Formats: sequence, C-alpha cells, structure tokens
Amino acid sequence: MDEVVKRVLTVLLLACAGGAGAQALQDPTRPPAALMAGQGGAGAGAAPAPAAPRAPQLQSVLIGRQPGGRHVAVIDGETLRLGDTYKGARVVRIEQNKVELRRGNARQVLKLHAAAAPHAGAIERIRDQ
Repeated sequence: MDEVVKRVLTVLLLACAGGAGAQALQDPTRPPAALMAGQGGAGAGAAPAPAAPRAPQLQSVLIGRQPGGRHVAVIDGETLRLGDTYKGARVVRIEQNKVELRRGNARQVLKLHAAAAPHAGAIERIRDQ
C-alpha cells in the first residue's frame, strides 16, 4: 500500500512540475509590439528614436439639433468647444465632418473621415423584373 501512495504522489508532483513550465498568458489589452518599440523594448543601451510629432486627430463631432445648438469636437481625447484652445490653436469652426484650428495666421483643418459615397451604408431595395 505504501508503494501505491508513493507512485500516486510521484505522478502528482510530475503533473504539477509540468504546469510550472507552461507559457505565461499574454495580456490581451497590451498594445502591439510595434507601438511599444520606442518605450525601452528596442535594445539594451540603445537610445530610442525621437518620436515624430504627429498631427492632431479629430475623433468625434457633436452638433446640437436645435438652431444655435451646442458644437463640441473631440481632438486626441480632449473635448473642445468653439473658442477653446488646443495646444496653442483656437477652435474657430466646428462642422459635421471637420474642425478648423487657427494659430496666429496659420489655419489647420482636421477632417473626421473621408467623404462617403451618397448611398454608402444605405439599404437598397431590389426591384423584381
């Protein structure tokens, strides 16, 4: 009986030891490695390349339905209204698909997305012939 207990314990220990060498689970919310390259993951002692300044990205536009309703734009996660400033530029116009920023005499137009075809996304009725 003592020999059976030893065998069972040996099998259990081997089974547990096999699980210890298993691959660790990856975090599904972690950004892709390509985005993390400039954050110290490149090489030991290598200085990260300076990040090129990127243009602000218009993420959302909200316009009230009533005449004179509220106009709100979301640029790089920051909620802005007409007259607000974003990184030194003033929001001078908010339209359905674009926002105009002015910095002195310089003008920058941020577009929400490319213009879609007039019937893009619409359901068309198929006529029987």
